Amino acid sequence: MTVWDDLQGQPAVVEQLRQASSGDSLTHAWLFTGPPGSGRSNAAKAFAAALNCDQEDVNLRGCGTCQACHTILGETHSDVTFVRTEKVTITIDEARELVATAGNRPSSGRWRIIVVEDADRMAERTTNVLLKAIEEPTPRTVWMLCAPSPADVLVTIRSRCRSVALRLPPASDVAALLVKRDGVDPALAERAARAAQSHVGIARRLARDEAARERRLETVRFPLGLRGVTAAVMMADKLVKIATAEAASSNEERDAAEKAALLATLGAPESGTLPPAMRSQVKQLEDDQKRRAKRSITDSLDRTLTDLLSFYRDVLIIQLGNAVELVNVELRSELEEFASRSTPETTLARMDAINKARERITTTNVAPLLTIESMAASLI
Repeated sequence: MTVWDDLQGQPAVVEQLRQASSGDSLTHAWLFTGPPGSGRSNAAKAFAAALNCDQEDVNLRGCGTCQACHTILGETHSDVTFVRTEKVTITIDEARELVATAGNRPSSGRWRIIVVEDADRMAERTTNVLLKAIEEPTPRTVWMLCAPSPADVLVTIRSRCRSVALRLPPASDVAALLVKRDGVDPALAERAARAAQSHVGIARRLARDEAARERRLETVRFPLGLRGVTAAVMMADKLVKIATAEAASSNEERDAAEKAALLATLGAPESGTLPPAMRSQVKQLEDDQKRRAKRSITDSLDRTLTDLLSFYRDVLIIQLGNAVELVNVELRSELEEFASRSTPETTLARMDAINKARERITTTNVAPLLTIESMAASLI
């Protein structure tokens, strides 16, 4: 298995990065773009592994088996820094730390590599801190920025980066990956990939977590019972609770593992009160986890609304003649009945209301419940 195997449905991207990792057209700054679930962060990580792979033969780099590949894929390599924020934005102080790190020569690999997974979560003044480091990089340093689209990054930055554009892979490719990598039953893998609309990470979660599949189905079925304002208010409350439960489910195991790892690193006693110095570090971790939980709820709510949007997407497909496959195939009869009671224009207006709610929740500091209640009322 090579580092490229997880990049399902991206043959052009794999070929581009393979050639660059062998020394052909390698540049000092890269911008990975693509919709959520397309695998832009995975592509950057695979590229980083290939660049620092231990193989001397350039045609074999990215082998996935050497020490360098293992440590980079595991995010423990000393010369590769991964940056992702658990907060709303990457701070200017964090950006300055990156610039300082980028100025160091690699200690063991060929390249010092900085992977910024949330380049779209930087304010303009924060991005400007990186500008000179990207414009005039130190030797043996490679920057890799990831964002949903080129427009999400300042033009002064993207003009200095080589673009790598990813697309959402076909559902069949995502299903094949789940079967091969995670041992998922083929029928379940196909359903999960379709329900996730080809988002690899979400498809994997749906395939492995029955409760997550049930929460998603409950979300998608909400419009079937939407009969008045009272139902709309109840639906809004339930949607927020579903998103909160989904976020808590995703974070619970990770939070516990992080705390256990920190205590082990500190040499904390198995029982009794922690020393003050240890308590402060544990408190800092818990504060970071709380901030992450807040963002997780926002991201989960956005995903919940995306699931809801898939219902109206399917309704519109039916109203326009079933030109493409439905996402929620198992609900076809109910979708057809619902579609017969409205028009494509009404469906588009409802989809627009959902998208406006998603934008407000992810880009402004609004109360999620009030936003969802307003949206739900417009769906009646």
